[in-house]
Amino acid sequence: MVAECKTNSRLLKRVAEIYKWLDSQICESVHLAGMCDACGKCCDFAQLDHYLFVTTPELMYLAANLGAENVRSMTTGRCPYNIGGKCSVYEHRFSGCRIFSCKGDTDFQSRLSESALKKFKSLCTDLQIPYRYTNLATALNGFSGA
Repeated sequence: MVAECKTNSRLLKRVAEIYKWLDSQICESVHLAGMCDACGKCCDFAQLDHYLFVTTPELMYLAANLGAENVRSMTTGRCPYNIGGKCSVYEHRFSGCRIFSCKGDTDFQSRLSESALKKFKSLCTDLQIPYRYTNLATALNGFSGA
């Protein structure tokens, strides 16, 4: 139990560091990242015909910050955390949500995404957590708070 708590705090710290790094990369390259209008259209995966993929540590981070009992399943083609056109988990949003902008340069987004994935893989190796990269619907619908 104590080891799990220690791993959990290390995981939360490492994911927060990756998110902070991502946010700084986006701020430094705002001309490539694209300015977000916060319209929420990117959260409607079915309408835009795209998927959001998340990693194991990101899902664990979200669950730790929301409480595992508050992790929602995804029953439509829209992110369940988009409420009234706004992200209700903005502070804890996934790396793909941070990186993607419909006005951004796709090459920049791809490079940044690959760099972030390397960081998440390294975190999983270091903390001996199984690494998975799964679309959001599968990850949320298969989530077990256990």
